[in-house]
Amino acid sequence: MSSAHSVSFALSVQPITFPSKSIPAEKTAAVELARLTGAACKAGTRPKAKGFNIALGSRGWSADATRAAQAANAEHWMWLRLTEDGAGEIIASEGSGLFAAARLLVHRLSTTAQEKLASGILIQRSFAMNRPIWDGSFAQYWRTNRKFSPEHYAATLAESGFTHIEVNSLQASFPYEDSVPGEYYSQFYNYCPGFNHFIDTPLTRGIWPAHYLDANLERLKNLAALGRKFGLKPSVCLYEPRSLPERFFQRYPNLRGARIDHPFRSRLPRYTLAQDHPVTKHHFRLATLALMKAVPDLDAMSIWTNDSGGGFEHSASLYIGRNGGPYMIREWRSHDKIAEAAGKSMGAFLRNLREAAATVNPDFKLSLRIEPFKVEHDHLKSELGRGIHWEGPSLLARGYELPYSHPKYKDQLGVAGGMFHCQMDEREKPELARERAQGIEPILTYAAGPVWNQEPLIGIPWPRMIHARLTQLQEIGTNLISAMGGLANTAAAPYWPNPIAIRAAQFTPEIPIDEVLADEAVRLVGPRHGPAVAKAWELFEDAVTHQPIVPLFCGFGWCWQRTWDRPIVPDIEAIPAADRHYYERHGCFQHNNPGVNDLGKDVLFELITREAADQMVPRFDRKLLPRIAKAEKHVARALTQAKGDAQATAVLADLRDRLRAYRHWATTLRTVVAWCSGVYGYLASKTARQKQRHEQFLQHAIDIELENARGFLDHFENSPTEFMVVSATGENTFIYGENLGDHVRNKIRLMEKYRHRKPCIDQHILWRPAEGQPWPEGFPTK
Repeated sequence: MSSAHSVSFALSVQPITFPSKSIPAEKTAAVELARLTGAACKAGTRPKAKGFNIALGSRGWSADATRAAQAANAEHWMWLRLTEDGAGEIIASEGSGLFAAARLLVHRLSTTAQEKLASGILIQRSFAMNRPIWDGSFAQYWRTNRKFSPEHYAATLAESGFTHIEVNSLQASFPYEDSVPGEYYSQFYNYCPGFNHFIDTPLTRGIWPAHYLDANLERLKNLAALGRKFGLKPSVCLYEPRSLPERFFQRYPNLRGARIDHPFRSRLPRYTLAQDHPVTKHHFRLATLALMKAVPDLDAMSIWTNDSGGGFEHSASLYIGRNGGPYMIREWRSHDKIAEAAGKSMGAFLRNLREAAATVNPDFKLSLRIEPFKVEHDHLKSELGRGIHWEGPSLLARGYELPYSHPKYKDQLGVAGGMFHCQMDEREKPELARERAQGIEPILTYAAGPVWNQEPLIGIPWPRMIHARLTQLQEIGTNLISAMGGLANTAAAPYWPNPIAIRAAQFTPEIPIDEVLADEAVRLVGPRHGPAVAKAWELFEDAVTHQPIVPLFCGFGWCWQRTWDRPIVPDIEAIPAADRHYYERHGCFQHNNPGVNDLGKDVLFELITREAADQMVPRFDRKLLPRIAKAEKHVARALTQAKGDAQATAVLADLRDRLRAYRHWATTLRTVVAWCSGVYGYLASKTARQKQRHEQFLQHAIDIELENARGFLDHFENSPTEFMVVSATGENTFIYGENLGDHVRNKIRLMEKYRHRKPCIDQHILWRPAEGQPWPEGFPTK
């Protein structure tokens, strides 16, 4: 298909027929095309020769479609045909293709493709599987976001070329988990809830309340039903094997497996089941069968582990170190023998789940995130294949270190799987061939939106980077992919071009992305203002590509660390604890976490060194923020020129508001690194003159942040655009609530009051006693 400007064009379509005994996706596609064209629509037992027909390819409703697919040796395809008198058909190999084709027919076919419609066109998918994983807004920790439409989201997935939808999601805004005062750890069970939050077996019955399990399982089934409506196959992403509460192990002490919690963030040791015990194996088989009974067409399961309450016994990356129950390996074995035993045990665990699921769905796909298992890597891979896959950002993955750096700042490493992973190492393609020779089909991940990249913003455009990543994956022959974080709140970002880039890479990879975006801009606002919108996307993305990576803060750490609303002053703990409570109460803080008073640290992680901070501040000042200003000026001019055009004004105003939000976000991100540069520099100074210079630098950064905070407050409270996710049920550690404005006012007040204190960090915070529990007299605290 070649490209020319495309706009929605008035289709003349004959009455639409879909199968009487249809699957939901066939009816949905037919109803959608009828809505878009005004055609009549009804079910029928056979295709109408002079009508317009919509059906799965397996029904044999179009000999032309079947011949075209066979001639192209196509496995995953869509067939579109429309004659001048409105007859024709949409036929697809999968249900999600039907809805995508209906939208494509009306909105997004190039002029050249439209000219070929009379004889029919075959469109093949680039990827057999494209599923969201860790889907922030639809299923995971942003599931309470206001103005979110599950139906709009599912429709956007199908239209964009996704094949699956993630359905394991809690009904409540928090998980039911045992906890103790003063710890945060139980909230991590929000992440990718596992079997225990939906299913009990005779072994675990009574541990979780039945009404809690039933509510969660009902939500899971409802989300799966919504996916079916658009032909999307249900999938889940679970942390497993996950811990059980101590009261369980008091009942069954010989089933105690590995301790898997993070000893800094938890106050209550947590253990998994001994995974090699036959009782454990039977429990997980029953749990899998129960889940398959609830959702018989469950098609894929991704296992994440060794984090957030889950972990495999005796694997090296457990937070607590290698440990486990008595059944896997005896004492005094070598490190490699332990790694071998752990790898084989993981393989047996995965096969047990896969074999149970396959009794219901023989095509069931099970995958394991591979990065945590650097030590067990080779032993584990020898256990995979036969429906069991590994999942990760690169075929070169062995642990978390990969040869990918920021496209603009080569010293910034660790971008694999994120938004800046838009290059392809030449070793990837031959490595894929080696994996397949061993019977393994890897699932490679890519970043699709803000989750883990630009939280909590939504609708920030970087379609070229996405398209580059997907095109490179397609060129090396990747067949299975996963979109980290999903697409966030699509209903609140109706003009966001990232899904358009994903759709283009899936269905029309031969068309250059610049032409795709130019076409989409014209479709949105027409030929007069389309070029201005396309240019705005280009300028916006140019700014984004120059954004430095600030570890933790660019992703989930933004909300963890309460970055919008915490006062950034030279001595954070000069602010009384009572005044800090409004933001600390939902922060991922412990009383002795260095992150309480040091923006560059979290638990024992050194997030931002002085050297890195010194390097990043000028990158914000010279590279990123001027480019945002340039994009804002372009959009302001375009808005003036679009006066009187309601649609063009709506699209450009949306971009204006997201650019402003991004500027506020980037400026606060700059303040974080400026704080590290100034405070660390002051504390390392040897002379009064050096200290004075760093103090002046800090005061200038505080001036910038105060002005920025006032601007953000105005934007948050008055912008008509939903530019960030906001919880409809109150804030928590992962998402802000509607009271953020009040919190920002507190931030401004406290920054003005405490800005002139001398820079100070209590370096001994690690050794503090818990609040209200002082150490006995005479014991050291430093």
